[in-house]
Amino acid sequence: MKKLNKLATLIATAALATAAGAQTIDNWRAADGTVWKNGTNELCWRDNFWTPATAAAGCDGAIVAPKAAPAPAPLAPAPAPVVTPATPSAAPAPAPVPAPVAAAKVTYAADAFFDFDKAVLKPEGKAKLDDLVGKVKDINLEVVIAVGHTDAVGTDGYNQKLSVKRSEAVKAYLVSKGIEKNRVYTEGKGEKQPVADNKTSDGRAKNRRVEVEVVGVRGK
Repeated sequence: MKKLNKLATLIATAALATAAGAQTIDNWRAADGTVWKNGTNELCWRDNFWTPATAAAGCDGAIVAPKAAPAPAPLAPAPAPVVTPATPSAAPAPAPVPAPVAAAKVTYAADAFFDFDKAVLKPEGKAKLDDLVGKVKDINLEVVIAVGHTDAVGTDGYNQKLSVKRSEAVKAYLVSKGIEKNRVYTEGKGEKQPVADNKTSDGRAKNRRVEVEVVGVRGK
């Protein structure tokens, strides 16, 4: 009879051990078994079936066997005595929010001049446009407007077409220097807007031009 009682005790003990090993864990876990925790690494995420008895070891509210704990585990849900990577007092201060940057509208202008009856940029015209491109690099470019002009020699129709060709030549040069093509607008005014007297050769030379205006925004 004593032998039977001892055998029954051993079987019951084994059954309890098996049940303990098969105990489900009702904290959310990753594929590798790691328990998911909150941003401060203090609390474990629980599913709808969570109880202190099914909490993962080391998580808040878990029931810890007396032999595995140096002191009685707290019964009320509270952060487990686990050393976390950082405590609220040790957390770095949030980065300061940068103050809004004030912006200012800026406008640059340049002229490119042409030989008589030509739409080919002269070296001095290219130099002025190069200087303009250098200034544009410092702003948020909005638009570039190139307006072509001619002297009064020739018919109105011919001069109108020539003024458009000159503005397109300036656009092509600016685009070749890195300006976005869709930012550059061209227009021809023909001989309608002279800046000098067309009766003199010097005046006519000043009228054979493309006026370039750049508009953008620069942060202060």
